[in-house]
Amino acid sequence: MSDAPSIAAPVARAAASESAAVGAPAPPRAARTVILALIFPASFILLWHILVKLSGTRLVPPPANVAVMMYDFIFGGVYDDAFSGTAYIHLYQSARRVYGGFLLAAAAGIPLGLLLGRMKLLRQMLDPTISLLRPIPVTAWLPLSMIFFGLGPSSAVFLVFLGAFYPILLNTTFGVRATDPRLFEAAAMLGCRGSSMFRSIILPAALPSIFNGLRLGLGFAWVLIVVGEMTGVPQGLGAVIMDGRTLSRTDLVITGMIVIGVAGFLSDRLMLALNNRLLRWSPQHG
Repeated sequence: MSDAPSIAAPVARAAASESAAVGAPAPPRAARTVILALIFPASFILLWHILVKLSGTRLVPPPANVAVMMYDFIFGGVYDDAFSGTAYIHLYQSARRVYGGFLLAAAAGIPLGLLLGRMKLLRQMLDPTISLLRPIPVTAWLPLSMIFFGLGPSSAVFLVFLGAFYPILLNTTFGVRATDPRLFEAAAMLGCRGSSMFRSIILPAALPSIFNGLRLGLGFAWVLIVVGEMTGVPQGLGAVIMDGRTLSRTDLVITGMIVIGVAGFLSDRLMLALNNRLLRWSPQHG
Protein backbone atom coordinates (compact mmCIF):
# COMPACT_ATOMS: atom_id res chain seq x y z
CA MET A 1 0.00 0.00 0.00
CA SER A 2 2.93 2.35 0.63
CA ASP A 3 3.90 2.09 -3.01
CA ALA A 4 0.56 3.54 -4.14
CA PRO A 5 1.54 7.23 -3.80
CA SER A 6 4.84 6.66 -5.60
CA ILE A 7 3.02 5.04 -8.51
CA ALA A 8 0.16 7.56 -8.55
CA ALA A 9 2.42 10.61 -8.56
CA PRO A 10 4.04 10.02 -11.98
CA VAL A 11 0.64 9.13 -13.41
CA ALA A 12 -0.85 12.33 -12.02
CA ARG A 13 2.03 14.42 -13.38
CA ALA A 14 1.66 12.80 -16.80
CA ALA A 15 -2.08 13.42 -16.81
CA ALA A 16 -1.55 17.04 -15.75
CA SER A 17 1.04 17.64 -18.46
CA GLU A 18 -1.26 16.06 -21.07
CA SER A 19 -4.22 18.20 -20.02
CA ALA A 20 -2.01 21.27 -20.07
CA ALA A 21 -0.86 20.42 -23.59
CA VAL A 22 -4.45 19.94 -24.70
CA GLY A 23 -5.54 23.21 -23.12
CA ALA A 24 -2.52 25.14 -24.37
CA PRO A 25 -3.37 27.87 -26.84
CA ALA A 26 -2.80 26.93 -30.47
CA PRO A 27 -0.27 28.94 -32.46
CA PRO A 28 -1.77 32.07 -34.06
CA ARG A 29 -2.80 30.57 -37.40
CA ALA A 30 -4.40 33.83 -38.55
CA ALA A 31 -1.15 35.75 -38.08
CA ARG A 32 0.79 33.01 -39.86
CA THR A 33 -1.67 33.08 -42.75
CA VAL A 34 -1.33 36.86 -43.08
CA ILE A 35 2.46 36.68 -43.01
CA LEU A 36 2.53 33.99 -45.69
CA ALA A 37 0.11 35.98 -47.83
CA LEU A 38 2.31 39.10 -47.60
CA ILE A 39 5.58 37.40 -48.57
CA PHE A 40 5.00 37.45 -52.32
CA PRO A 41 3.62 41.04 -52.57
CA ALA A 42 6.51 42.34 -50.46
CA SER A 43 9.02 40.47 -52.60
CA PHE A 44 7.38 41.77 -55.77
CA ILE A 45 7.50 45.38 -54.54
CA LEU A 46 11.16 45.00 -53.61
CA LEU A 47 11.99 43.51 -57.02
CA TRP A 48 10.00 46.29 -58.71
CA HIS A 49 11.98 48.95 -56.82
CA ILE A 50 15.31 47.31 -57.65
CA LEU A 51 14.55 46.91 -61.35
CA VAL A 52 13.38 50.52 -61.72
CA LYS A 53 16.52 51.81 -60.00
CA LEU A 54 18.87 49.59 -62.01
CA SER A 55 17.25 50.36 -65.36
CA GLY A 56 16.84 54.08 -64.72
CA THR A 57 13.56 54.06 -66.64
CA ARG A 58 11.15 56.97 -66.33
CA LEU A 59 8.26 55.09 -67.93
CA VAL A 60 7.55 52.99 -64.84
CA PRO A 61 7.43 54.82 -61.49
CA PRO A 62 9.03 53.30 -58.37
CA PRO A 63 6.72 51.93 -55.67
CA ALA A 64 7.28 55.03 -53.49
CA ASN A 65 5.82 57.30 -56.19
CA VAL A 66 2.81 55.04 -56.56
CA ALA A 67 2.32 55.11 -52.77
CA VAL A 68 2.31 58.93 -52.85
CA MET A 69 -0.19 58.87 -55.72
CA MET A 70 -2.35 56.41 -53.81
CA TYR A 71 -2.34 58.65 -50.74
CA ASP A 72 -3.27 61.69 -52.83
CA PHE A 73 -5.99 59.73 -54.66
CA ILE A 74 -7.57 58.74 -51.35
CA PHE A 75 -6.93 61.73 -49.09
CA GLY A 76 -5.77 64.55 -51.39
CA GLY A 77 -3.44 67.36 -50.46
CA VAL A 78 -0.37 66.31 -52.47
CA TYR A 79 -0.94 67.16 -56.14
CA ASP A 80 -4.26 69.08 -55.83
CA ASP A 81 -5.42 68.05 -59.30
CA ALA A 82 -8.68 66.60 -60.60
CA PHE A 83 -7.92 63.20 -59.05
CA SER A 84 -6.94 64.30 -55.53
CA GLY A 85 -9.20 62.88 -52.85
CA THR A 86 -11.60 61.36 -55.38
CA ALA A 87 -11.01 57.64 -54.78
CA TYR A 88 -14.30 57.16 -52.96
CA ILE A 89 -16.30 58.81 -55.75
CA HIS A 90 -14.74 56.67 -58.47
CA LEU A 91 -14.90 53.49 -56.39
CA TYR A 92 -18.59 54.07 -55.63
CA GLN A 93 -19.46 54.62 -59.29
CA SER A 94 -17.52 51.54 -60.41
CA ALA A 95 -19.03 49.39 -57.65
CA ARG A 96 -22.54 50.45 -58.74
CA ARG A 97 -21.84 49.28 -62.29
CA VAL A 98 -20.08 46.11 -61.21
CA TYR A 99 -22.81 44.98 -58.85
CA GLY A 100 -25.56 46.16 -61.17
CA GLY A 101 -24.24 44.04 -64.03
CA PHE A 102 -23.40 41.15 -61.71
CA LEU A 103 -26.87 41.03 -60.13
CA LEU A 104 -28.50 41.13 -63.56
CA ALA A 105 -26.24 38.27 -64.66
CA ALA A 106 -27.15 36.25 -61.55
CA ALA A 107 -30.87 36.96 -62.03
CA ALA A 108 -30.68 35.69 -65.62
CA GLY A 109 -27.99 33.02 -65.36
CA ILE A 110 -29.21 31.05 -62.33
CA PRO A 111 -32.82 30.40 -63.45
CA LEU A 112 -31.73 29.67 -67.03
CA GLY A 113 -28.96 27.37 -65.80
CA LEU A 114 -31.44 25.46 -63.63
CA LEU A 115 -33.74 24.99 -66.61
CA LEU A 116 -30.94 24.00 -68.98
CA GLY A 117 -29.58 21.50 -66.51
CA ARG A 118 -32.96 19.86 -65.98
CA MET A 119 -34.63 20.08 -69.43
CA LYS A 120 -32.78 18.20 -72.16
CA LEU A 121 -34.93 19.61 -74.97
CA LEU A 122 -34.25 23.21 -73.91
CA ARG A 123 -30.54 22.43 -73.57
CA GLN A 124 -30.45 21.00 -77.09
CA MET A 125 -32.13 24.14 -78.40
CA LEU A 126 -29.98 26.74 -76.65
CA ASP A 127 -26.60 25.09 -76.07
CA PRO A 128 -25.28 25.60 -79.64
CA THR A 129 -26.15 29.32 -79.54
CA ILE A 130 -24.62 29.77 -76.10
CA SER A 131 -21.48 27.92 -77.20
CA LEU A 132 -21.28 30.21 -80.23
CA LEU A 133 -21.68 33.47 -78.30
CA ARG A 134 -19.54 32.57 -75.28
CA PRO A 135 -16.10 32.78 -76.97
CA ILE A 136 -16.78 36.28 -78.35
CA PRO A 137 -14.63 38.72 -76.31
CA VAL A 138 -16.52 41.31 -74.32
CA THR A 139 -14.39 44.02 -75.97
CA ALA A 140 -15.94 43.03 -79.30
CA TRP A 141 -19.33 44.04 -77.91
CA LEU A 142 -18.09 47.53 -77.05
CA PRO A 143 -19.19 49.26 -80.31
CA LEU A 144 -22.58 47.53 -80.27
CA SER A 145 -23.13 48.40 -76.62
CA MET A 146 -22.63 52.08 -77.40
CA ILE A 147 -25.11 51.77 -80.28
CA PHE A 148 -27.69 49.95 -78.17
CA PHE A 149 -27.32 51.89 -74.92
CA GLY A 150 -25.45 55.06 -75.91
CA LEU A 151 -22.46 56.55 -74.18
CA GLY A 152 -22.63 56.24 -70.42
CA PRO A 153 -23.11 53.85 -67.52
CA SER A 154 -25.75 51.65 -69.20
CA SER A 155 -23.17 50.39 -71.69
CA ALA A 156 -20.77 49.63 -68.84
CA VAL A 157 -23.43 47.66 -66.96
CA PHE A 158 -24.25 45.70 -70.12
CA LEU A 159 -20.60 44.73 -70.71
CA VAL A 160 -20.18 43.68 -67.07
CA PHE A 161 -23.38 41.65 -67.39
CA LEU A 162 -21.98 39.80 -70.41
CA GLY A 163 -18.73 38.98 -68.63
CA ALA A 164 -20.44 37.64 -65.50
CA PHE A 165 -23.32 35.84 -67.21
CA TYR A 166 -21.57 32.86 -68.77
CA PRO A 167 -19.64 31.62 -65.69
CA ILE A 168 -22.84 31.76 -63.64
CA LEU A 169 -24.89 30.03 -66.33
CA LEU A 170 -22.40 27.23 -67.03
CA ASN A 171 -21.68 26.45 -63.38
CA THR A 172 -25.38 26.38 -62.53
CA THR A 173 -26.08 24.02 -65.44
CA PHE A 174 -23.19 21.79 -64.38
CA GLY A 175 -24.44 21.70 -60.79
CA VAL A 176 -27.88 20.50 -61.87
CA ARG A 177 -26.54 17.89 -64.30
CA ALA A 178 -24.10 16.57 -61.69
CA THR A 179 -26.92 15.84 -59.23
CA ASP A 180 -27.41 12.15 -58.50
CA PRO A 181 -30.44 10.96 -60.57
CA ARG A 182 -31.51 8.77 -57.66
CA LEU A 183 -32.42 11.92 -55.74
CA PHE A 184 -34.94 12.82 -58.42
CA GLU A 185 -36.34 9.29 -58.43
CA ALA A 186 -36.71 9.25 -54.65
CA ALA A 187 -38.34 12.69 -54.65
CA ALA A 188 -40.76 11.64 -57.40
CA MET A 189 -41.73 8.54 -55.42
CA LEU A 190 -42.53 10.79 -52.48
CA GLY A 191 -44.79 12.94 -54.65
CA CYS A 192 -42.37 15.82 -55.26
CA ARG A 193 -43.21 17.48 -58.58
CA GLY A 194 -42.73 20.73 -60.48
CA SER A 195 -41.65 23.72 -58.45
CA SER A 196 -41.28 21.58 -55.32
CA MET A 197 -38.67 19.49 -57.14
CA PHE A 198 -36.69 22.61 -58.00
CA ARG A 199 -36.98 24.05 -54.51
CA SER A 200 -36.31 20.90 -52.51
CA ILE A 201 -33.90 18.90 -54.69
CA ILE A 202 -32.40 20.74 -57.65
CA LEU A 203 -31.55 24.09 -56.06
CA PRO A 204 -29.90 22.69 -52.88
CA ALA A 205 -27.91 20.13 -54.88
CA ALA A 206 -26.69 22.78 -57.33
CA LEU A 207 -25.88 25.46 -54.74
CA PRO A 208 -22.13 24.64 -54.43
CA SER A 209 -21.70 24.98 -58.20
CA ILE A 210 -23.88 28.08 -58.26
CA PHE A 211 -21.64 29.77 -55.69
CA ASN A 212 -18.57 28.82 -57.71
CA GLY A 213 -20.17 30.51 -60.70
CA LEU A 214 -21.07 33.58 -58.65
CA ARG A 215 -17.48 33.94 -57.43
CA LEU A 216 -16.14 33.61 -60.96
CA GLY A 217 -18.77 35.98 -62.32
CA LEU A 218 -18.04 38.63 -59.71
CA GLY A 219 -14.33 38.35 -60.44
CA PHE A 220 -14.94 38.82 -64.16
CA ALA A 221 -17.20 41.78 -63.38
CA TRP A 222 -14.31 43.63 -61.72
CA VAL A 223 -11.96 42.61 -64.54
CA LEU A 224 -14.29 44.06 -67.16
CA ILE A 225 -15.15 47.31 -65.45
CA VAL A 226 -12.23 49.02 -67.20
CA VAL A 227 -13.60 47.97 -70.59
CA GLY A 228 -17.09 48.97 -69.53
CA GLU A 229 -15.94 52.43 -68.49
CA MET A 230 -14.28 53.06 -71.84
CA THR A 231 -17.76 54.04 -73.06
CA GLY A 232 -17.43 57.71 -72.12
CA VAL A 233 -18.32 57.71 -68.42
CA PRO A 234 -16.74 60.65 -66.54
CA GLN A 235 -16.32 58.83 -63.21
CA GLY A 236 -15.14 55.35 -62.27
CA LEU A 237 -11.90 53.51 -61.75
CA GLY A 238 -11.79 52.47 -65.40
CA ALA A 239 -12.20 56.10 -66.41
CA VAL A 240 -9.32 57.03 -64.08
CA ILE A 241 -7.09 54.43 -65.73
CA MET A 242 -8.03 55.69 -69.19
CA ASP A 243 -7.30 59.29 -68.14
CA GLY A 244 -3.97 58.20 -66.68
CA ARG A 245 -3.05 56.55 -69.96
CA THR A 246 -4.02 59.67 -71.93
CA LEU A 247 -2.02 61.93 -69.60
CA SER A 248 0.96 59.50 -69.53
CA ARG A 249 0.64 59.26 -65.75
CA THR A 250 1.67 55.68 -65.11
CA ASP A 251 1.47 56.17 -61.35
CA LEU A 252 -2.22 57.02 -61.72
CA VAL A 253 -2.79 53.96 -63.93
CA ILE A 254 -1.14 51.64 -61.39
CA THR A 255 -3.08 53.29 -58.56
CA GLY A 256 -6.36 52.58 -60.36
CA MET A 257 -5.28 48.99 -60.92
CA ILE A 258 -4.46 48.52 -57.24
CA VAL A 259 -7.80 49.94 -56.10
CA ILE A 260 -9.66 47.62 -58.49
CA GLY A 261 -7.62 44.68 -57.22
CA VAL A 262 -8.38 45.47 -53.58
CA ALA A 263 -12.09 46.01 -54.30
CA GLY A 264 -12.25 42.72 -56.21
CA PHE A 265 -10.44 40.89 -53.41
CA LEU A 266 -12.82 42.20 -50.75
CA SER A 267 -15.82 41.32 -52.91
CA ASP A 268 -14.52 37.78 -53.31
CA ARG A 269 -13.96 37.47 -49.54
CA LEU A 270 -17.55 38.56 -48.90
CA MET A 271 -18.84 36.04 -51.43
CA LEU A 272 -16.69 33.32 -49.85
CA ALA A 273 -18.00 34.19 -46.38
CA LEU A 274 -21.59 33.97 -47.66
CA ASN A 275 -20.76 30.64 -49.31
CA ASN A 276 -19.29 29.27 -46.08
CA ARG A 277 -22.30 30.40 -44.06
CA LEU A 278 -24.98 29.03 -46.39
CA LEU A 279 -23.25 25.79 -47.34
CA ARG A 280 -22.14 24.51 -43.94
CA TRP A 281 -24.34 21.48 -44.54
CA SER A 282 -22.71 20.59 -47.86
CA PRO A 283 -20.09 17.78 -48.11
CA GLN A 284 -18.21 20.05 -50.54
CA HIS A 285 -17.90 22.75 -47.92
CA GLY A 286 -14.57 23.03 -46.22
